[in-house]
Amino acid sequence: MLEHLTDLGGLCKLPAFSGLDPETIMGVLEENAKFVAEVIAPLNRVGDLEGSQHDPSTNTVRTPTGFIDGYKRYVEAGWPGVPFPEVYDGGGFPWLVGITMQEFISSANMAFSMAPLLTQGAIDLLMHHGSEEQKERYLKRMVTGEWTGTMNLTEPQAGSDVGAVRTKAVPAGDGTWRISGTKIYISFGEHDMVDNIVHLVLARTTDAPAGTKGISCFIVPKFLVNDDGSLGERNDATCVSIEHKMGIKASPTCVMSYGENEGAIGYLIGEENQGMRYMFTMMNNARLSVGLEGLALAERSYQDAVQYAQERRQGRAPGATGTEMSFIIDLPDVRRMLLTMKSLIDALRATVYVNAQALDVANHHPDPDVRQRSQDLVELLIPISKGFGTDMGIEVTSLAIQIYGGMGYIEESGVPQHFRDARITSIYEGTNGIQAMDLVGRKLPMRGGAIVGSFMADIASLDAPLAAAGEQFGVIRSELASAHAIVTDTIAWLTEHGVSDVRNALAGATPFLRMFGLLTGGRYLAEAALAAKADLDAGVGEADYLQARITIARFYAANLLPGVAGLAPAVTAGFEDLYAISAESLAG
Repeated sequence: MLEHLTDLGGLCKLPAFSGLDPETIMGVLEENAKFVAEVIAPLNRVGDLEGSQHDPSTNTVRTPTGFIDGYKRYVEAGWPGVPFPEVYDGGGFPWLVGITMQEFISSANMAFSMAPLLTQGAIDLLMHHGSEEQKERYLKRMVTGEWTGTMNLTEPQAGSDVGAVRTKAVPAGDGTWRISGTKIYISFGEHDMVDNIVHLVLARTTDAPAGTKGISCFIVPKFLVNDDGSLGERNDATCVSIEHKMGIKASPTCVMSYGENEGAIGYLIGEENQGMRYMFTMMNNARLSVGLEGLALAERSYQDAVQYAQERRQGRAPGATGTEMSFIIDLPDVRRMLLTMKSLIDALRATVYVNAQALDVANHHPDPDVRQRSQDLVELLIPISKGFGTDMGIEVTSLAIQIYGGMGYIEESGVPQHFRDARITSIYEGTNGIQAMDLVGRKLPMRGGAIVGSFMADIASLDAPLAAAGEQFGVIRSELASAHAIVTDTIAWLTEHGVSDVRNALAGATPFLRMFGLLTGGRYLAEAALAAKADLDAGVGEADYLQARITIARFYAANLLPGVAGLAPAVTAGFEDLYAISAESLAG
């Protein structure tokens, strides 16, 4: 993916990354992979068994055995800051490299990875909107991982409707604010791995407008920070409890109470009533990272499943000789499940990595036209990366359980944890229903449909090279063309009928997201297969590996892309039946 589907060498030629080269980057990724495998992955099982524990008597949360030491080593090795600017003590690497490292750590231990992932979102917001004094006081220690950060949006009565938040911010008269209110679902809102936690809290100032227009964003540190950088007294911010979850049990999901006494001291970021705009600065990165979690857990469950299938004997495979039972990897249905998993993983990885590269280009290319085109691609792919990525992550982790058979339902096998951990990802950072509504309501109409039109034209342009590639690419070509035509017609239907009544578009949004995700994956697997054929023809690389890329793309085209046709009627069914039954009848 890094060598052929994304242009790592091209990124290194941008002024922001001119000191880097692909060989150096690959070396860094190798070292990161070794560290994560040796230090972080072994903590995954103990984290699930022990979970994090809340101690209300001391107002602390104790993380599982090994987490404190693992995080300390993670920080000492310098990994948190790799994809952030050097001016803030980061490594200055592209976000594509950071995303690759995120895949490693999320595959190894998703619960552990939540601490640096949430910190990244807080860093992103502060980099863009914090004052120089705020950046100097907080940002560098967050980039290095010495301190972690949180994003405090959700409240008990608000859920995904952030405009309904009630947390208050009252000016204290000295340039600071007093914050009071309750936030829920705050990952790593309290823990024992660092000395300080920098909470970014959405709150409503006095006389602020209603809804999202009246929300401001504040820094509320766990410990106040003195002018010399040392830690002062503890702020009036308390973890009231942590949730008992079905998965990611080592990640403390906190109920945070601000201002139970005199009010938590907060520092306004930027201007009043601009909090939601600031939050959207980091939303694309955050949603991409959650989509990556679906990919990462799918990869981990696949590794477990394929190893188990090579060791477990059961039944007799067609054509088997001798008296021994066959390894289940030789059974056709197990092969079908493994190839389904593998092809979806490759499709997800391609989509997420292309999305990450587009973020880098949009942020750093010197040509404004190139930056805009890349930003357009980012906007289109984000709901696919997040929505399709997490939906398929759940399906792939479920398939791993199926391959294990009865043992897959036993916790000691390890694979149920991947499924339980993955289940939250379709809810995080805007539920996948919200991603689907974003795709059909905002992204398809962007620039009068020109952005999705350009994307669809790029897919159509693959027809000629696929035709020239020969017979083994025939099914890739025919199924991609068929899926392209169906999606094109469906977009036209959504555009026409969604304008006349938005309920038509919203009713079909979720099946459309899946069909568009399937097509997107098919596009990038086709491109990867063409690159593999080029290497085969040139005698470059390992032949078996390259041929497998082509086979995986062919399997995806023959077995998964036809699903696009099956989804089209659901997209174009309209909304009438959704409201033809009363709420009372649904409950009866």
